[in-house]
Amino acid sequence: MNKTKIFITVLFLTSASLSVRAADDKPKDYFNPLTHGVPSLGIAPDARGSGMGDAGVATEADIYSQYWNPAKYAFAFSKAGIGLTYTPWLAKLVDDMDLVYLAGYYKLGDSDRQAVSASLRYFSIGSIQLTDYNNEYVTDARPYEASVDLGYSLKLTENLSGGVALRFIYSDLGTSGISGGEDYFPGSAVAGDLAFYYNKYLMIGNNECLLGVGLNASNIGSKISFDKGNTNAFLPTNLRLGGSLLFPMDDYNTLSFSMDLNKYMFPTPPDTRDMDAEEQQTALEKYYNTNPLPGVFQSFSDAPGGAGEEFNEINWSFGAEYAYDNKFFVRGGYFYEHPNKGNLQYFSLGAGFKLNSIQVDVSYLISTVPSNPLDQTLRFSLCFDMDGLRGLMR
Repeated sequence: MNKTKIFITVLFLTSASLSVRAADDKPKDYFNPLTHGVPSLGIAPDARGSGMGDAGVATEADIYSQYWNPAKYAFAFSKAGIGLTYTPWLAKLVDDMDLVYLAGYYKLGDSDRQAVSASLRYFSIGSIQLTDYNNEYVTDARPYEASVDLGYSLKLTENLSGGVALRFIYSDLGTSGISGGEDYFPGSAVAGDLAFYYNKYLMIGNNECLLGVGLNASNIGSKISFDKGNTNAFLPTNLRLGGSLLFPMDDYNTLSFSMDLNKYMFPTPPDTRDMDAEEQQTALEKYYNTNPLPGVFQSFSDAPGGAGEEFNEINWSFGAEYAYDNKFFVRGGYFYEHPNKGNLQYFSLGAGFKLNSIQVDVSYLISTVPSNPLDQTLRFSLCFDMDGLRGLMR
């Protein structure tokens, strides 16, 4: 079984950093992306956030806050909600990869200060042909990645809430049980999120605006292994920090602006270009053997290029949303990742329509760099407001 070929294919097809450029000759300016396991965990699942350039940690609470910031559920206006999204992934390359995401929440008690939430993520990598070492066809495999999580959020004050989530992660390369594929097995991991959300109404001119600030440290947990612990990969542990401002133009029209900063919190790969073979092996062993919790703190100061490279590891998201009567929505945004860290750069557009208790959203990605397979990615979201549904049934 050509297992190495299978493993590399799976990792590269699901990687969030799909644009590649040649290494630069400058000693502190070279292509050094952050690589991790279960890359589908970093895919924005919903059409609202993705339509605003992947910004959402500080926007108003919605059904998909479980991904962006679970602490926001404590400020949700509705008692409960449930949503389903579908994303055809890498549609320019293949036609059988997709992401399905289900999320929901329920506010507890009559005080309206706490909520429980959950989500289920399933990412199908499609069908991959397995070949032996002579490149002869053996069978088809269908790798996939999945996760399920539970969250809890609580209003700590009238303007501040906190939230936590516990996540179980499972990844199957599809080779287990196949002759010659005994070296790779399904991998699993556990992780958690810690989040905070602050919002406050303030006067700007004659308008009462809503300011939001959010923070979410997500996927803090174990590593994942596909060979029973012989080698391990970091999870996409990351820190998302952002702000938003909602501005009511009149009784029917509102405009909001959002910005997110996103920083991965696992170690940066070492620069091995000037090392001999023994030094390279030592440096890489030290990197891959780093414990994930110390790696969180190490990630803010370990880049080989110093502070400049650390700054380059921050991804920027900018988004805007126009709403008419809270029923019609138009969105736009921009996402920037430094060329040396993956070079994902794109505009996004989105729209939504809400009728009573049902909301439908769609988003569209437009790459600003050449040869980006994520270009023209579509996302579809369907949301149900449970308060509205109960009202229709009365």
